[in-house]
Amino acid sequence: MLTICDTHILLFWADNPARLSEKARSALDMGNLACADISLWEIAMLYARGRINNHAGVTATAYIEDILLALDVSVLPITPAIAELAQSDLFIHGDPADRLIGATALFHRAALITADEKLRAIPKLRCIW
Repeated sequence: MLTICDTHILLFWADNPARLSEKARSALDMGNLACADISLWEIAMLYARGRINNHAGVTATAYIEDILLALDVSVLPITPAIAELAQSDLFIHGDPADRLIGATALFHRAALITADEKLRAIPKLRCIW
């Protein structure tokens, strides 16, 4: 079964695994992981703003590629159906990226690994935390 990773889950795994819950760690260990393509942009933005520790001195591209490769994460594109779903009344979240991530999980009928309380409050969204 496919499991979607919220952006911060990828960052927690890469930079501070102690921040992951036991359930999140177990889900990551199970494999068959994906993320919404907007997560790549979010990571690049945080990287450019200096909010990600660059211990290895690599580019944002290399940092993102390393995470995707290490976790064997597939990147799922935003489709017209996902874009429409992200604008539905299901989402109370104001953050467009989080709406798209949640809509991606719903569209693919996948669980979402997230610590985000607003996403976890969506009744139709199966969340792992």
